[in-house]
Amino acid sequence: QVTLKESGGDSVQAGGSLRLSCVASGSTKCEYDMSWYRQIPGRERQFVSVIRSTGLIYLHTSVRDRFNMSQDIAKNTVYLEMNSLKPEDTGMYLCKRHCIDYSHDWWGQGTQVTVSE
Repeated sequence: QVTLKESGGDSVQAGGSLRLSCVASGSTKCEYDMSWYRQIPGRERQFVSVIRSTGLIYLHTSVRDRFNMSQDIAKNTVYLEMNSLKPEDTGMYLCKRHCIDYSHDWWGQGTQVTVSE
């Protein structure tokens, strides 16, 4: 069983920065990707970024020039560095571990990011 715990969300003004963390506990037998998603009430979860099991990183085009994703394998932690924040970045940010054999997904409970004008 895997547990994911996000932190680092806050209320900031537009143009500000935040760093989100997602710490994983427990073991996984599968190879997996780690992703960040954004949840806005009444809307589907939106993909933000992923670190593949190969180490390759992809970010959504809307954040590619402002966000960065990284990981510290020794700490079982992934990070989302968010810069030049915009009001449209507001939402609950959730961490996901996805087994690449599609055997299982795990989600954290999220951390709230609110960006005001």
